[in-house]
Amino acid sequence: MELRVVTGDITVQDVDAVVNAANSSLLGGGGVDGAIHRAGGPEILAACRELRATELPDGLPAGRAVATTGGQMPARWVIHTVGPVHSRTEDRSATLASCYRSCLAVADELGARTVAFPLISAGAYGWPLDDAARIAVETLRAAGAHTGVTEARLVAFNDSVRVQLDSACG
Repeated sequence: MELRVVTGDITVQDVDAVVNAANSSLLGGGGVDGAIHRAGGPEILAACRELRATELPDGLPAGRAVATTGGQMPARWVIHTVGPVHSRTEDRSATLASCYRSCLAVADELGARTVAFPLISAGAYGWPLDDAARIAVETLRAAGAHTGVTEARLVAFNDSVRVQLDSACG
């Protein structure tokens, strides 16, 4: 699997699937989550409401992933995952790594070959950028031999995130 770092808007990436750093409700929010719901239109919210009404009545647990339509975005699918909130007293890095692995597993189930990822938990959930970038890169590299995904694209929304991702990639 090729690992690429780009700067830009995840909602306009020409990939099979984009990853949404969602909250457990799946019903929209701020940051990447809000941007994806706005760009994808009402189809994404309707699909998320259906998931909540059926298989996820209590919401999506942290570290897991589920897919919906991409709605009006170029991507065919959105893979929603809930990252952990950063804690100074509890190591939640295994849950953060699980987000990336779960997204790749869902991508494989869908037949997606190209997937765009945000830096999960590095926004409102307070994960330090350098550590979030390290976990993302290490996890995706380790999983690369065990997936049908041919390109994992890490999308930085600004220069400070890009610097951390480039540094983590070496």
